[in-house]
Amino acid sequence: MLKKYAVLIGIIVSCVFMAIAIWLYPGGTRFDETTVGFSWGKNFISNLFAERALSGAENPATVWAYLGMILFPVSYAMFFVNMANKIPDKNAAFIIKYGGLANVPFTFLTVTHLHDLMLIISSSLFWTCIICITVIIFKTKLQLFKLLCVICVLLFYYGVYLWGTSNWDLLPIIQKVNFVTSTLLILGLEYFTKAEDFAGINVKKR
Repeated sequence: MLKKYAVLIGIIVSCVFMAIAIWLYPGGTRFDETTVGFSWGKNFISNLFAERALSGAENPATVWAYLGMILFPVSYAMFFVNMANKIPDKNAAFIIKYGGLANVPFTFLTVTHLHDLMLIISSSLFWTCIICITVIIFKTKLQLFKLLCVICVLLFYYGVYLWGTSNWDLLPIIQKVNFVTSTLLILGLEYFTKAEDFAGINVKKR
C-alpha cells in the first residue's frame, strides 16, 4: 500500500513542508522590502531558501523549504520511473526514467548559489520528460490527458517567455500555476492510467 501511494504521499508531505515555510517567511519582495509574509503574486519559491528574507530579517523558513525541495524531486522521480514502466517504447521509457532520476540532484541544487544554472538544467530535464510523455499520450485514447499535457507544456513555455522578457510581474504567478498544473498531471497519470492504456502504441522496430 505504501509503495502504491508513495508518489502521492511524497507530494503531500512536500507540500506540507513548503506550506510551513511559506507561513514562516518574514516578508519582503523584489519590489517592496517592507511587505510582511509571503506574497503569492510577488514572491518566488526560491525566496524561501535564502538565509535572510528580502526584508533583511533572518529567515526561519529555510529548513522547511529545504525538506520540501528534497522530497518533491524524489516524488517526481518515482513517478517518472513508474511511467516509464508503463510505456512499451523503450527509447521514450529510457529518457523518461533516467531523465527523471537525473533531475533529483539538480533540482535540490537550485537552493544553492548555483540557483540559475541548476534551475536551467533541472527544468530542461523535467520538461524533456513531460514532453516525451505528451508525445506518448497523443498516441493513446486518453483524451483528457492530451488536453492536460498541452496546457502544462504551454504554461511552461509561457513562463520561459516571461523569464526571457524579464516580466517579473507575472512570472511569480505563472511559476505557481505551472507547479500546480504539472503536479496534478503527474498525479493523474500516476493513479488514473495503467500499462494497458499504452499497449496500442506503435513502436518502431529496428
